[in-house]
Amino acid sequence: MLGPRDVCPDTGCARLSYGQARALLDGHTSFGGPGTGWDPHEIRHSALTHLGEGGASLLMLMAKSRHKKTENVRRYFHPSPEAIAEVTTLLRPGDRLR
Repeated sequence: MLGPRDVCPDTGCARLSYGQARALLDGHTSFGGPGTGWDPHEIRHSALTHLGEGGASLLMLMAKSRHKKTENVRRYFHPSPEAIAEVTTLLRPGDRLR
C-alpha cells in the first residue's frame, strides 16, 4: 500500500525508488558506459550550490539538505568564479554606504 506522497497526483504513477532513479539518470547522462553518468546525490549537491549562489543562507541550505553540521554543507557548496567575483565587488573602496 502506497502513501499519498508516494503517488504522483497528476499521473497516478508510483514514485521511483532511489535505485530506479539512479539507473535512469545514469543511462541518460553517461558518456563512457554504465556507471559514468550522474546520480541523484550529485544533483542534490549541485542544487545546494545553485541555492547558495542565489543567496540562500547556510542555515537554509542546512534545512533544505537536512545536514546537521555546517561543515557537511560547506564541502558541497562550490561557488562559481563568477559568484566569487560578484561578492568581491562588494569590497571595493567607495562602494559602501557610510
